[in-house]
Amino acid sequence: MPAVTSSSILPEVEFLCLIVRPRPDWIAAASLLRAGLDLDALMRLAEQYSVRPQLLKAFGQLGWESVPVAIRAECDGFQRLHLARMLFLTDMLRRVDTLFAAHRIPLVTFKGAALAATLYGDLSQREYGDLDILVSPEHVAEGERLLNALGFGGPLHDAQLRHTFLAYQRQYAFVNDAIRVSVDLHWHFNGVHSPFPLRPEDVWRDLVQVQMGDRSIATLGGANLALLLAGHGTKERWKKLGWVRDFAMMSERHPDLDWQAVFARARAAGCGNAVLLGCAVAHELLGTVMPPVLEPHVAHNGRVRGLAAAIVGTMRAGRTFAPKRPYLEDLDLCDRWWDKAGAVVRQGLTRTVGDYESWPLPPKLWGVYFVTRPLRLLAKAAGTGQAR
Repeated sequence: MPAVTSSSILPEVEFLCLIVRPRPDWIAAASLLRAGLDLDALMRLAEQYSVRPQLLKAFGQLGWESVPVAIRAECDGFQRLHLARMLFLTDMLRRVDTLFAAHRIPLVTFKGAALAATLYGDLSQREYGDLDILVSPEHVAEGERLLNALGFGGPLHDAQLRHTFLAYQRQYAFVNDAIRVSVDLHWHFNGVHSPFPLRPEDVWRDLVQVQMGDRSIATLGGANLALLLAGHGTKERWKKLGWVRDFAMMSERHPDLDWQAVFARARAAGCGNAVLLGCAVAHELLGTVMPPVLEPHVAHNGRVRGLAAAIVGTMRAGRTFAPKRPYLEDLDLCDRWWDKAGAVVRQGLTRTVGDYESWPLPPKLWGVYFVTRPLRLLAKAAGTGQAR
């Protein structure tokens, strides 16, 4: 595949790309380390891109060559906290799954610990800070009650407000402040405004099991995992190198994956470009082999190539993507112009927390927000260029 971009790359970013590949290039990485890197910048970038476990592993693989004592001490401190945090989150996931199973509520866990276990076989090989679970829509209310019983409080601390002004996100974040853990309760993988390549109903028909201590917990695998990672990465503009690594490792772990079928499913959902974009970014940054069946689609898709060039160029420069269209980042998931137009219209008509906070009304008058929201958005856009 022709290069997506010819942008220059910081040596520190190049080093990270070399070590997080599914098959790291230790020779090239050692050469860069000997040539001299800004190790403070390297540490900051590894944190920014969520690949600190891989950086520590690389330092060990290379014998901690050229790494000063202060940096090594910083790495040791991170490693201890990271391992403790991962074990704690895994135990909490087991507790949530046990409680939900006791009340006959099926759940699926994804990202986080499940992805670390299925892709890397090691819970410590990913950075993550919360738990993500998926339940059926009819089990959301009961799921909320069970999370409350475990000490997790829901957003807004009022179910009626939450269901009216946050349900469009199709997920709620429940936080236990005492232990600083968040559980994101999903019933879909994306909000109502934009399409997503993976449908929840497809997940329930094709689950795999991941072992967490003494419990076997349902998660995603194969084509469903490819669609999830492609959709999530595109939605977030692939701003973390760790996410690109996940996608590359998924491809490495599933060499027999039917990419034509994966692409067809995403395209049927209006999100085919998400799969192409994930493949293009992983190919350019980590040298992942582009699935031959998808090469012509990428080569002839100017929009995908343009997005890939912007994402790769931003990461190679050591920067973080900053959206130019606040609250409309999901538009990158839309292949078709009418899906984009529909997303913008739905965003303009959906009641949000911002509407309630700007003008608190009693529940009987909440229907007024359907009329006042477009006006508030126009005023907000005229004043600051942002709205929520």
